[in-house]
Amino acid sequence: MNRANTRIHKVALTGLFAAMSYVVFTFLQFKITLPGGDATSIHLGNAVCVLGALILGGLYGGLGGAIGMTIGDLFDPVYVIYAPKTFILKLCIGLITGFLAHKVGKIGETSDRKHIFMWTVIAAVGGLLFNVIFDPLVGYYYKLLILGKPAAEVSLVYNIAATSINAMTSTIVSVAVYMPLRTALAKSGLLSKLK
Repeated sequence: MNRANTRIHKVALTGLFAAMSYVVFTFLQFKITLPGGDATSIHLGNAVCVLGALILGGLYGGLGGAIGMTIGDLFDPVYVIYAPKTFILKLCIGLITGFLAHKVGKIGETSDRKHIFMWTVIAAVGGLLFNVIFDPLVGYYYKLLILGKPAAEVSLVYNIAATSINAMTSTIVSVAVYMPLRTALAKSGLLSKLK
């Protein structure tokens, strides 16, 4: 398959991952209302972002997750002000996950299931650990500049807890889905088309 067809496949799948992350983030979330009219949520949108990065690579997978969850923010009156932050952070989750999985762990160049599993877990943990640290941190300063200090301090603890729960569940779900999905994609010949 030539490079143009590979790029078309990746762009189409990026759109699919954007749609999936939007649906998972928007309709399958448990929203927690915080004092001051703010909110945080428990969701698996990050799992879709990680899954996209494992399948498509960091850039395309990260864009899929970033676009989907940013659209989710834009359609939610509580989250609309966080859309720029969401786009940047979710893109970074994908870039880090893809870098660790494909550039460091080279999961696309081996069929050793133990090696693939190990680097899939490392990549998912790496991307989501970034989010556990930077989502509350960036969110705090973002709220400090936009909403004022009291709102930022009140929601910081809730955001750290929600982001940590999201990271743990997203790691488990993304790895649990990726391993059998990778096998199915390899058997169908689709995995080699995405390299």
